[in-house]
Amino acid sequence: MIEGISAITLGTHEMLRAVGFYRALGFEILYGGGESSFTSFRAGTSYLNLIAQPAERRWSWWGRVIFYVADVDALYDRAVAAGYRPTTLPRDAEWGERFFHLVDPDGHELSFARPLIPVSAQ
Repeated sequence: MIEGISAITLGTHEMLRAVGFYRALGFEILYGGGESSFTSFRAGTSYLNLIAQPAERRWSWWGRVIFYVADVDALYDRAVAAGYRPTTLPRDAEWGERFFHLVDPDGHELSFARPLIPVSAQ
């Protein structure tokens, strides 16, 4: 039986730029950094990893990573203040989450969400 996701690893063509993006959003760096070929961030009880890829390696839309956060609107404001342009405004979805989408510098689609009803109350 699957118990959860330990980590997700995303490719990047520019580690320094990618690390700056995730740090600006509040991700805590655990290993690596802008000059490293591999960087790991804490994402709650899981991890978000970045791995450097050669310029000739390209990818197209692959899906979306959804991160639960304490305050969707505060993170949206933080992203905008850092100069990033989310692709959606924060909104309440019919499936019971408040969320917004943001694309990282390498084209990976991220969603930051919070259940409208606490998980323990469902």
